[in-house]
Amino acid sequence: MAKKQKPIDFNQLMDEVNAEFPTYQVLDQEGKVVNKDLVPDLSDEELVELMTRMVWSRVLDQRSTALNRQGRLGFYAPTAGQEASQLASHFAMEKEDYLLPGYRDVPQLVQHGLPLKEAFLWSRGHAGGNMYAEDLHAMPPQIIIGAQYIQAAGVALGMKKRGKKNVVFTYTGDGGSSQGDFYEAINFAGAYQANGVFIIQNNGFAISTPREKQTAAKTLAQKAVAAGIPGIQVDGMDPLAVYAVAKEARDWAAEGNGPVLIETLTYRYGPHTLSGDDPTRYRSKEMDGEWQAKDPLIRFRNYLTEKGLWSEEKEEQIIEETKEQIKTAIAEADKVGKQKVSHFLKNMFEVQPQSIKEQIAIYEAKESK
Repeated sequence: MAKKQKPIDFNQLMDEVNAEFPTYQVLDQEGKVVNKDLVPDLSDEELVELMTRMVWSRVLDQRSTALNRQGRLGFYAPTAGQEASQLASHFAMEKEDYLLPGYRDVPQLVQHGLPLKEAFLWSRGHAGGNMYAEDLHAMPPQIIIGAQYIQAAGVALGMKKRGKKNVVFTYTGDGGSSQGDFYEAINFAGAYQANGVFIIQNNGFAISTPREKQTAAKTLAQKAVAAGIPGIQVDGMDPLAVYAVAKEARDWAAEGNGPVLIETLTYRYGPHTLSGDDPTRYRSKEMDGEWQAKDPLIRFRNYLTEKGLWSEEKEEQIIEETKEQIKTAIAEADKVGKQKVSHFLKNMFEVQPQSIKEQIAIYEAKESK
């Protein structure tokens, strides 16, 4: 007797879902165009500016690491390897768009208008690193994993209710996509068709936990399906692909169509943070080598050099200028007065209750000696 065929094939259902999320790419590892249709409409000047920002970010990472080792910076999360994911997506933003970064997203924050001195103060835990100018449309980096997504959903809805054509950009890592805040945020934003672009920077590890142990989903982009919003996966080491996808997502959200979820496939060359993580305990040299061969600076450098827009001399000039900028900024941060316990108490309330006033008086008396 022939075996009766089941009316529902769950494996087929999953295969169909997974097939809907290919990885979008413009440049291969050698910097050659592999998808002409996705090449973004950027002028030569804009291409050079994007590369300049990526080189700036690589130098900032190197110098920040050195400053941390010297005890001149506090908390620091390395960014090398994620320049395309971070700076090319930010390149699609407009000045009036709102940025809600995670703790690894300081490069985007500085490019959005935060003075580098204040970024260094934030790393040191100084309150001065959180006092933003009114025209800076951003919030300080969020330390709680994924919490910026919830905040972004609220800001995005505010944009929509005010009839603005601006968009909120927010970032988290693959680990953040496993948090409850992530699901709540994209569901809320989707339900209200809020003006948001939600970016997951999938660098393969949530600290030391491999991405494949966090979820059974074949892509993180497909998590958008449950929220009823578009999801797309892009080669996060390819600056042109990242920019093209982010720009399309921004324009879509700005027109009131609702949010978009973007997954960038990227890699951090360094540890999760410089606060004790050792990536050699959970990553192999072979894995590091495979991703370093995909380096975003190398492929974009090759692409621009072929077009006659880049040179070794130009890059060296940018490197030296960035080092001077960092040197000046850290010197300015060093001049800012150290915080006192009385300062922390004063920052707790706009109008201090009597108990806090008494504590302030006690510490001010101690600090004056």
